Amino acid sequence: MRLRLERANERANVGCDDPSLQRAICGVRVRAETIAVIISDLAQIAGRSYPARRHTQNLAGGAAPIQAKSFCMGNVTLEPRGGQVPWHNHEQEEVYFIIEGTGEICLGEERSTLGSGQAVYIPPHVFHQLTNTGESPLRMIYCYGPAGDVAHWRQELEGTLPRAGIDAPSLPEGAQPQRA
Repeated sequence: MRLRLERANERANVGCDDPSLQRAICGVRVRAETIAVIISDLAQIAGRSYPARRHTQNLAGGAAPIQAKSFCMGNVTLEPRGGQVPWHNHEQEEVYFIIEGTGEICLGEERSTLGSGQAVYIPPHVFHQLTNTGESPLRMIYCYGPAGDVAHWRQELEGTLPRAGIDAPSLPEGAQPQRA
């Protein structure tokens, strides 16, 4: 059950004898409203595989059952030894949270190692890439906002993703090469 507050010209009936609480919510009427529970279950979301050796399952946004307005969220598995979210940028801010595995994150001109339990913030418009450098799959959760489509998924599938150092800024020195 969700509570919705509405302005009213009358004192709310709060169901208690505390005058300070009654004064605090004076002018607000509380109305109960039913909402549906929507669940995204990874076991039931097929997801999509990409040429850079990753599999993405949308949890919120895209083809997911949950359609949030302010953000998108998903589960990504990068194959061992090189699976990748290739060099790209977009207007949304984003966070990657590593559930398991080890990878290299390139963010603008910086490069760093990420592992289980770590998260990285990706500002809007900044080029970034995540590559699995380990011997086992890397699993991560992404969350970006505002909600909406990001072109790099389509570009990767169509083979039109901008190439680092050619159509896009160069990767940081020593970085894993862009795979798609």
